[in-house]
Amino acid sequence: MSVPSAEERLRELRTAIAACRLCRDDPARGEGHRLPHEPRPVAVLSANARILIAGQAPGLRVHESGLPFNDASGDRLRQWLAVDRETFYDPSNFAIVPMGFCFPGYDRHGSDLPPRTECAPLWRQRVMDAMPQIELVLAVGHYAQRWHLGTDCPKSMTETVRNWRRYVQRNSEIAVLPMPHPSWRNTGWLRMNPWFEAELLPYLRDRVGALIR
Repeated sequence: MSVPSAEERLRELRTAIAACRLCRDDPARGEGHRLPHEPRPVAVLSANARILIAGQAPGLRVHESGLPFNDASGDRLRQWLAVDRETFYDPSNFAIVPMGFCFPGYDRHGSDLPPRTECAPLWRQRVMDAMPQIELVLAVGHYAQRWHLGTDCPKSMTETVRNWRRYVQRNSEIAVLPMPHPSWRNTGWLRMNPWFEAELLPYLRDRVGALIR
């Protein structure tokens, strides 16, 4: 019996993720916490990309289109990366796998809920094992940072991102670069932390350019 290729294994994993309905059919927090709409898992797995964008969870616009970061946050993220849409959506350049695959819905204030708690325990390690070629993880937001940095992740997202040099220089096979979410809600944070654009973004753009060249 022949051994499946990396792309064949990824194809099987993509199919399994697309069919996942765990948050609707067997929610971790019980019957009262079912996903309130039909799940639509959104993830881009790649056998070639050396960069993984680890976000939080799709927003409504991404849920409707099935295309990750297909919104204003994505526009800002692409500006940070200094890449155009064609480059960004080329799976040989970027794998895009959020911590929660489905739009989690809104809270009572109209903000996106956190990523579903069912996703990461079931899928995250399987996804990472299926993409051993990844060299850099862009951990966007605290949920991704907490998973990819483990016990080395402070409670404060600002503190985590401020210490970005320590994480990309760790003695680890995969470098992790923590980043704030590119949402418009973080515009005030960006103004209060000018070191992000002055120091982290130049490193990010150089590193991304080297890995996708």
